Amino acid sequence: MRGLGSSNRRSPRTCGTAAVQRDAGFFGRVYALVACIPRGRVATYGQIARMLGAPRSARIVGWAMHGNPHGRRVPCHRVVQQGGSCSPNFRAGDPGAQRRLLEREGVQFLLDGRIDMQAHQWHPGSEVPRRRRRE
Repeated sequence: MRGLGSSNRRSPRTCGTAAVQRDAGFFGRVYALVACIPRGRVATYGQIARMLGAPRSARIVGWAMHGNPHGRRVPCHRVVQQGGSCSPNFRAGDPGAQRRLLEREGVQFLLDGRIDMQAHQWHPGSEVPRRRRRE
């Protein structure tokens, strides 16, 4: 797929609507947009669908995430259910995998097990780029 390099770090210019629209097909556009979600942020299936101009296609976004052929280049674990719940089918035989991946990125969960969406929902264009620390 065009537009997915070896890293999922993207500048705002490469993650704009124009970059997403260049990819062929709905699944390709889903993968390009999901690749833009920064570490520590999440988006919902419905949010991705709305951003792609298909507000009633949240389930199709889920199908795309389930069939992701791009591995870690498309961070599917950052796409969650509407209320902030992790997907029960994220990884067969390992129901806690998605939560562990998100926790490693600093995503916080509420006492009821849902993600704190107020703190972690991705809002493209409003992100302040963080400087990387030199090691």
